[in-house]
Amino acid sequence: MSTPDGQVHLRIEDGIASVVFDRPEARNAMTWAMYESLVRICEQLRDDASVRVVRFRGAGGQAFVAGTDIAQFQDFRSGEDGVAYERRIDGCMALLESLPMPTVAVLEGWAIGGGLAIATACDFRLATPGTRLGVPIARTLGNCLSMANMARLVAALGRPRAERVLLLAELITAEEALAAGYLLEIAPPDAIAAASDKLCGRLAGLAPVTQRVSKQALNRLLHAGLPEGEDLIRACYGSADFREGVAAFVGKRPPAWSGR
Repeated sequence: MSTPDGQVHLRIEDGIASVVFDRPEARNAMTWAMYESLVRICEQLRDDASVRVVRFRGAGGQAFVAGTDIAQFQDFRSGEDGVAYERRIDGCMALLESLPMPTVAVLEGWAIGGGLAIATACDFRLATPGTRLGVPIARTLGNCLSMANMARLVAALGRPRAERVLLLAELITAEEALAAGYLLEIAPPDAIAAASDKLCGRLAGLAPVTQRVSKQALNRLLHAGLPEGEDLIRACYGSADFREGVAAFVGKRPPAWSGR
């Protein structure tokens, strides 16, 4: 049963680890407690040589993860809070991305903000037809991504689509994501579990050392020479627009952006 702070569950069976984000009443929006659980799970899986594949899925069938719980941002007082937050998220995503075994994200419904970041840090993604993906922060919250998450997004979607997602706050359909190569497959809701089982079984039957070193090589290429970006994070989270975005979201009203 889900709790108000949400839970992240882990089950390992026949070499396949299944991780479930369990807060369906809030579209599995991530709380600090859920991020901490995800870190602990990734640390456990990293050191478990018996695990050949890790699958991530959201509970309830309506969302993978609909971002970070925005109510938590009400406690932020300066740009330094934003820097600390993005460092925390970067640490979690780096752990997930660097897992030595292949990872699969099963997307149903919404994969937004932090949810898209989690999915993009995985190696493969499957989705149901109604899935929507995006980072609509230019419309909702007025914050920004870290350089590491930006690099993953551009590598996965290409710069033109990343610009649409970030600057126009557009959501991408599953069909477009499949055409872009972001998704490996689209399956109906009643077939997505079987499709993920088939993919996980296929991955589990291949050479784990080759998979591990290939992942490491790809990640080194992605992050080689990654520029510093904390000045950008500090400016964004320290802005009046960010404070307005949080207040408007919590108050269920449209934000009034000032550019300050």
